[in-house]
Amino acid sequence: MSVKKIYLIRHGQTDFNVAGIVQGSGVDSDLNEAGHRQAARFFAVYQQLPFDKVYTSTLKRTHQSVQGFLDLHLPHEEHSGLNEISWGVREGLRITPDEDEEYHGVLQQWQRGETHARLLGGESPDEVAARQRPFIELLRSRPEEETVLVCMHGRAMRVLLCQLLNYPLRCMDSFEHRNLCLYKLHYTGSMFSVNSFLDVTHLNEC
Repeated sequence: MSVKKIYLIRHGQTDFNVAGIVQGSGVDSDLNEAGHRQAARFFAVYQQLPFDKVYTSTLKRTHQSVQGFLDLHLPHEEHSGLNEISWGVREGLRITPDEDEEYHGVLQQWQRGETHARLLGGESPDEVAARQRPFIELLRSRPEEETVLVCMHGRAMRVLLCQLLNYPLRCMDSFEHRNLCLYKLHYTGSMFSVNSFLDVTHLNEC
């Protein structure tokens, strides 16, 4: 088969991002003005690519981030497997020093390989990985889609990249992200590889 090209982006900025408020899968926030500008800049740079399909999570901040492509009437599918991790009772709350301590404690557990750990009422990376696997199999099973655009969320993106590239989930923080950052991946039919890592050059375009 020919090499499948996957353009994997995180959604644009929201007011929750700016305010340090936890979003997760349970907060269906909109892009703010800066986020819409980021989306427009990405579209301006990549609108000429022959995307065969656009994939998003079910959350509207991912839809808004690729709205320019959807307006071109490109085929689009949303998948709950691409949704952000659930942060449980923390969602919709501004982080406080006490909450930071608990949050960073869970992050440290994940870095030790204890990826079953979760915040109260939330998901673990193991659970996020499990719900992403059907989407990964879908990517593998559609060779006719040679160039695809995937828009999702920061923590979930880290989990997905670990799975695609065969890293243990404890290494997920190695994959940095920013609002509307781009990872370009290739799939040869047997393995995924990263062609471009944390690309934000499109955000500098006028």
